[in-house]
Amino acid sequence: MLQILLPMAALIIAGALWRPLRPLELDADGVRKSLTGLVYVLLLPALVLEVLWKAPIGIDSLRIILMASTAVVGSAVVASLIYRPKALPQQARGALLIAAAWPNATYLGLPVLEQTFGTEFRSVALQYDLLAATPLLLTIGILIAQQHGEGEKRHPLAELVRVPAFWAATAAITLNINQIPMPNGVGKTLELLGNSVPPLMLLALGMGLRWDLLHWRILPRLIPALLIQLMLMPLILYWASFGVGLEGDLRAAVVLEAAMPTMVLGMVICDRYHLDTALFAAATTLSTALSLITLPLWYGWLS
Repeated sequence: MLQILLPMAALIIAGALWRPLRPLELDADGVRKSLTGLVYVLLLPALVLEVLWKAPIGIDSLRIILMASTAVVGSAVVASLIYRPKALPQQARGALLIAAAWPNATYLGLPVLEQTFGTEFRSVALQYDLLAATPLLLTIGILIAQQHGEGEKRHPLAELVRVPAFWAATAAITLNINQIPMPNGVGKTLELLGNSVPPLMLLALGMGLRWDLLHWRILPRLIPALLIQLMLMPLILYWASFGVGLEGDLRAAVVLEAAMPTMVLGMVICDRYHLDTALFAAATTLSTALSLITLPLWYGWLS
């Protein structure tokens, strides 16, 4: 696992170094927004369409969705019990609830599963994220943000239908279930676009890390969210997996998905609803750094 994570860590570090070095005078936030916009609108939907069109869709898909939903909701409930409403500002509480419950299942999870278990496990990461974690973020997560923050209030379902990858997943599953073959030219084009997603996502992830926001005084607030995200969430899913019949590499892959650090997309929610974005960014940064230690530990225990 360490050999797998080292190249990914190198890409994340390269992205993180962009902020202080500013190559070609290009601002890290501007480059990151351009990269993530390209991935979000074009490259990720292409990857989703290519992978889920060919992936086996069956009872294991339902198990993945159920386990992902259990992990996210369970973690959100635990976090809400730990972070009591009157114990800290509303904006900080909302940011920490989202940071504790939603993992970076695609941006980091997809390349980790692909390199650890093989390309066929990319579908596990995409099903975990696009069919469970992201819909929950854009429904329950937005409700949490609306309750704790300010800003424009849209219906959660209106947010979900604005996600290009969601429609790509819907189209791919429809084509898959109806056994419509993928034309060779379409497959090669989608594969070409999709292959660029993991390195660009890892670079963008590094660019989004904010080491300047880490201070000792905020650690007491961050520690519960980090423990829930990196330890409790995968533990919940591991024990729950026995009840639904997940076994072998599939169980290990799903547990590793739950063990991923905080989901970067949550930053968009925090910005939109004026939550404590700095606190969320600190949680993302620290959880990503710690995951380079905890992920090999989880993989070693599961192997």
